[in-house]
Parts: sequence; C-alpha cells; structure tokens
Amino acid sequence: MDLRNKRIIVTGGSDGIGRHICLKLAAAGTRLAILGRNVERLRTVEAECKAAGAADAIGIACDIQDPAAITAAVEAVTKAFGGLDILINNAGIWHKTGPLDTIAPDILQATVQTNLTGLMQITQAALPALRANDESIILNVVSKSGVVAQAGQSVYTATKYGVRGFTEVLKADEENTGVRVGGVYQSGTNTEMFAKAGETVPNHIFTEPDDLADVVVFVLSRPKLWIHDIRIEL
Repeated sequence: MDLRNKRIIVTGGSDGIGRHICLKLAAAGTRLAILGRNVERLRTVEAECKAAGAADAIGIACDIQDPAAITAAVEAVTKAFGGLDILINNAGIWHKTGPLDTIAPDILQATVQTNLTGLMQITQAALPALRANDESIILNVVSKSGVVAQAGQSVYTATKYGVRGFTEVLKADEENTGVRVGGVYQSGTNTEMFAKAGETVPNHIFTEPDDLADVVVFVLSRPKLWIHDIRIEL
C-alpha cells in the first residue's frame, strides 16, 4: 500500500511504541489520528508528526476503557478525514507480575478492557469505514504474550491470547472484503509500560520501539504482498 495521504488511527499513540509508529508514519506523508488519554502528550506528538512530514495529524483524547469515547473518537476521525484506511490497535497496559490472587480486581478489569475489549470495540466501530475502501488494513500490535505463556502474567497473557484469536477470526471474516488483517507479536520493548505498573525490568535488553515501528511501517507499505503474522525478537 502506498501510505501517502492514507487516513490512519493509532491507539495508544501518545507514548511508547505508538508514538514511534506515528512518527514513522508521519515521515511517510500519512494523515494521522493519534488516540491517547494524556492531552498534553497528544499535543506534543501531534506537533512532532506535523514536523516529521505528516499530511495531517490530529490528537484525540480517548480512554480505550470507555466505549462511548471509542465511538465518538472514530466518528470524529472519519468526519475529519472523510473516511479511514488503516486502524493500528496498539494501546495496551501491563499488570505487575505475580500469582492471579495478587492482581487487584480493578487492575484485572482495566487490563482486560484496555488490551482486549476496547480493542474489539474500536475495531467494530471502525469496520464500516474500512470496508468502504477497495483496500484497508487492521494491524494489531499484540505481544509475544499472545503466543507464549509466562509465569505471573495470567491476566495480561489472557488478553493477548484473546487478541490473537480475535485477529485470526477477523482475518477469516474479512477474507472477501478489501480489509487486510494482521498481528505483530513482539518481545519486550523498551518503553515505560512496565514502570507505569510498578515493575522494575531491564529495559535495555529489550527491542527499541523505533525499530519496532520500522517493522510496522514495512508491513503496511508492501505494494503487493500482505505479511499477516510477524513475530519479533531482539
């Protein structure tokens, strides 16, 4: 797909992996809707994307845990851009590792809603606009935890296995439409996600988000081939 002027939503775009994806897509001349919760960070990334070469960039405050906010955000994007070409589901949160009974109920709920339910809800809201095109893309940034079970990650891993299954079924459901569906299964990435959950990890041994963003843009920009499942390790 030629990415110039393509209309793209990136969830969790104001920080971490999402910010780097937005900056790479901006350099390709896309029209970006950057979704996130922190308005100040959104304004910063919006300005960075415009400076990097985006044809357009708008930051939209949206809590992916709020179904009404999700619907409103998609409506705002399609109205502003006159449609939608690509949805990148990147938003996600981490819970501190430990046995299931050590994970607070509110953290369990937030993890499931952010990583799985909200992802499905925004995809559901965006599908009509995506199907209106001859060619569209849904790319889910999932995690290695959608493939490999690791101790202490019960809720997080459950959400990521869920996204993997959702991605596979969505591929089958959209097989006869113009919507291509793919999943990115990356290993640990050097962002603040772990620190936000109070987890101390050796981030320096992880994949750099800028490198991961390069892979995402590569997948999106293939002119003929569709790489629907990619696993990334450092």
